[in-house]
This record gives sequence, C-alpha cells and structure tokens, in this order.
Amino acid sequence: MPSLFARLIGLIALVLLLGAMMLGWAAWIYARVAADEAYDRLLVGAALQIAESVAAEPGRVTVDPPISAFEMLAMAVDDRIFYRVVDPRGETLTGQADLPSARSDTRPGREPALLDGQYRGFPVRIVTLGRFITGPDLAGWVEVTVAQTRIARLGLARDLTFKALLLVLGMSTFALIGVVIAVRRALRPLDQVEAVLKARDPKDLSPVELETPREIRPLVEAINHFLGRHSERISSMERFIADAAHQIRTPLTALAAQVELLSTETRAERQRSQISRVRERTDELGRLTGQLLSHAMVIHRREVVPLEPVDLVPLVRAALTEAVPLSLDRDIRISFRAEQPAMIVSGDRVSIREAVANVIHNAARHGAPGELSVTLSAAQSGARVTIEDDGRGIPEAFWPEVTKPFVRGPNGEASLGTGSGLGLAIAADVLSAHGGALSFAFTRGGHFVVELQFPGLHAGPDLEAYSSIHDAAGPESWPKRAFPASRRRKKRAP
Repeated sequence: MPSLFARLIGLIALVLLLGAMMLGWAAWIYARVAADEAYDRLLVGAALQIAESVAAEPGRVTVDPPISAFEMLAMAVDDRIFYRVVDPRGETLTGQADLPSARSDTRPGREPALLDGQYRGFPVRIVTLGRFITGPDLAGWVEVTVAQTRIARLGLARDLTFKALLLVLGMSTFALIGVVIAVRRALRPLDQVEAVLKARDPKDLSPVELETPREIRPLVEAINHFLGRHSERISSMERFIADAAHQIRTPLTALAAQVELLSTETRAERQRSQISRVRERTDELGRLTGQLLSHAMVIHRREVVPLEPVDLVPLVRAALTEAVPLSLDRDIRISFRAEQPAMIVSGDRVSIREAVANVIHNAARHGAPGELSVTLSAAQSGARVTIEDDGRGIPEAFWPEVTKPFVRGPNGEASLGTGSGLGLAIAADVLSAHGGALSFAFTRGGHFVVELQFPGLHAGPDLEAYSSIHDAAGPESWPKRAFPASRRRKKRAP
C-alpha cells in the first residue's frame, strides 16, 4: 500500500483537479455569456442605426444603411455580417432576402429579439427589431434583421476561459504546495512515534509516553495495550519456565541419586526396593512433564482458540473414564450422574476436558480413599460440574493458594503432600478463560467438593431424542448405565 502521506496528497490533488475542472467549465459558460452580451450590444446598435435610416416617401419606403453601423461590427475581422430590411408589405427592401427573423411570432415591436441559428452553413447570432413609420399613403412596421457569425464571440470566450483557467491552476498549485507542507507537518507526530519505538530496547515493554494530537492518541493507546498484553504474556512465560525448570530439577536430581544407589547396590532385596522407587520417581516425573505441557497448552489455547458449542456430558464422562485406572490399586466406588442428557456450553473442548481430567485425577489420586462421585447439574448462570470425594480435602485457609501453579498445600497434609501442584492451577486457568469459576466446599457429611462452574448453558440439540430412549428407565438410571457405578479390583463388602 502507498504511504499515508502519498494517499493524502493524491486524494487532495484529485479533489483540487476536480474542482479546477468544475471551475473551468463554469468559466467557459460565463465567458460565453459575457462574450454574447458584449457582441449583442454591438449587434443591436447596428440594427438600430439601420432602422433609423428607414424613411417613408410617397408610394414607397427607402432605407440607406449607414457605414458606421457596419464599422462597429467590422471590428471582428473574421466574422461575416448579414442583414435584411422588410417593409410593412413584407417585401425585402435591401439585404439577403432569405435571412430568417429572430422573432418567433409575427407581431412586430421595438424591442430587439436575439436568437442563435444557422445561416448558409455558418453559426450566427441574429437580432431583429422594428420601427413604425408613417407616410402619405403608407404606414406600418419596418423590420430590421442583422446577423453575425460567432467566430469573434468564441474567440473572446476562449480567451476569457484560458485566463480564468490560468488563475485557477495557479491557485490550485499554490494550494497543493500548502497542503503538502501542512500534511507533512501534521504527520510529524507519527514520525515521532516511529522514532520512539525504533530507539527502544527490545526488552523495554513499558507504555509509550508521548504527547500526540487527539487523532493519533488511539494509535498510541492501541500500541500501549498491545505492549501491555505482550509484557504480561512474556512475564507469564518467564515465570512458568522458571518454575518448571525448578520443579523438574528436583525430581531429576532425586532420580539420578536413586539410579546411582541402584548401580552400587548388590543385594537383590535392596535392588528391588530401589527399582520400585525409581519407577515411582519416573511416574512422578512423567506426570509433572505432562501437566507442564498441559498448562502451557491451556495458556496458549486461551489466546488463540475460538469458543464453540461443547456438550459437557460425554466430555466429563470421557475424562472420568481416563481417571478410573488410577484407583484400581484400592477399593473405591466411582459414580457419574447428569441431570440432563445434554448440557452444552460455549468453550474450548480440549481445555475443558483437561481441566475436568486434572480435578478428577487429583480427587482419585490424592483425595478419595473409598468414594468418588461426579455430577453435572444446571446452575442459575450456566452448568456446574461437581466432583466429590470422601477424603480429608483441602483446608479452607489454603483455598485461595492452591489454584496457583506449583502450590501443593501445607506441609504435613497427607492429601496434598505429593503431586506437581498444577492440576488445580490448570483448572482455574481454564475456568477463568471461559468466564467461569472454580470453587471448593465441604458437605455436611464431611466430603470434599470441587465445583467447576461454566456460564451460558444451552439445551442440547439431541435432548429430546436422548430423553425418549431413557424415559422408561428413569432419570436416575441412564447415567449409571452409560458409565458403571463402580470399578474396583476387589469386591467391596456391603
């Protein structure tokens, strides 16, 4: 695209050119009118002089056109002059008998009539006027018609138009020069903004502090807004990378130490114990790495992925299915229930599933010793996913802190003593990006509850069809049939 300066100058020059063309056309029309008025006076004067030379004599009308009448018209050396004098009986006394009259009616009069016409192939200007004469035996109107070609008139009109165009073009040129200077000065604040940005250090993301005109202020504000968002994004990435490096360094150091011990251990029983610890450390490191990647993925998708309709029922059911194998090493009852067969919200499917899976994983791995239930319900402002377990839970004093990355809770809490501290942080980030909220509570029975609230619940498109299939079984039975009420390695005593 051309520069803003070139576009402004081009647009203004086009406006000036159109204005000059319109003024030139107006000057041409005015010049023709002025030329006609000037030469019409000469033409009427010549016709009046010829009319004054008409005399009535006994039995006839005489006319003696004066030379002065034609001398005035002869000043236009390139023009031709025609005239005609008609007596009261309609007979031509002198001049060209075929010269037409300028009057449109047959009534004579003293007032001159002017008309543009053609005569013998020439464009002419014609004037006709009358004079009333009386004699011994004759009385009536004598009609005098004089015509002149338009060469001199057109020449005068061209000369006037040319001089007017010279004046218009001169003024337009001076105006364009003034506009160039004014636009260059008006765009100088943009050059200042450019200079300030070019002179900045690449690490300097502070707002641009520059006095600018009102029209450029939104641009500077937009730049500052972008710099602010970019600074927040970079700061968040730097904090995440620093925390991730710190969190990964600790299990890697422990894993290296255990591998070193294993390499020097000779007793079989101690080797098996060391191998078990290495396996545990490897699992923790894999889980930590996976959650770090999930956290980075959630942060990235929050900025670039558009929201779409998401049905929470199959999504939460799939997340629960993935978390179930984590509980197979102990006797635990897992249940799933949804109030509606389809609960649709606007969101990012991948991020929502990651958030739900992390909360369920935390509950199954660190919270629930014997029971874990997941419930989907319709809240006043949207949909709610409730994850409840019978574990000790998180003390209320630590609820504001556990949604921050790498926060594992107070020392000595069995439910919070292990893990990466990223599960609830991922869930909180996803809920914040969707306009929802992550909250904690304790039931009257002492169970710990984590609620994920999503705004904007919509009725599912397959709600009627799904309900008709499960009407016979009742609303309480279809979720349990869609997902088993419990999965456990050993049969639990009633």
